Amino acid sequence: MVRLISLAAMSVCVILCGCQSSQQKGSGWYDLFDGKTLDGWRASDNKNTFSVQDGMILVKGDRSHLFYVGSVNEANFINFEWKADVMTKPNANSGMYIHTEYQETGWPNKGYEVQVNNTHKDWRKTGGLYAVMDVKESPANDNEWFTQHVIVQKNHIIVKVNGEITADYTESEDVALNGHPKMPGRKLSGGTIALQGHDPGSVIYYKNIMIKPLP
Repeated sequence: MVRLISLAAMSVCVILCGCQSSQQKGSGWYDLFDGKTLDGWRASDNKNTFSVQDGMILVKGDRSHLFYVGSVNEANFINFEWKADVMTKPNANSGMYIHTEYQETGWPNKGYEVQVNNTHKDWRKTGGLYAVMDVKESPANDNEWFTQHVIVQKNHIIVKVNGEITADYTESEDVALNGHPKMPGRKLSGGTIALQGHDPGSVIYYKNIMIKPLP
């Protein structure tokens, strides 16, 4: 009887430990989206812009931003790699924010935006750092999955789309101190990440949202 109880206790422990560590993908990567809920994320403005559909985050609705507020690194990332699989529908606009922080309304004041836009009327396209190092011709297509990968190390940001570098940016000392002209919060200072819901006409899907904190 004692042996049976011990085995049962060990089984429970294994199950619980597995649940607690299930978000860690290995090699330092963490999965930030469980495919079922928006646990660990917090939306601003219009909460209904973000929902879960068939294992994906669906972005559709009025302007809103979905900030990561979960337990990985206490939602504070300085040096890291972040990647997600993205699919845009025609005329869609979105973005992946880095070094930002939650705010209840408006466009995020803090951090950089990595653009997601293949055919929206805004000329700044997928793979660029919005209004800092822009891309004029999208390296991806609507209705097709692509992977956007952001690497931040000290004062250096690299953006890759499907493995190809689309932006390679080194922040100057002046920007580090004062931010960009008219955008003082646009500088590397640490913070969380966020997904953008740009406008009611934009429909975007995200999945396989993973982050790897770096030293």
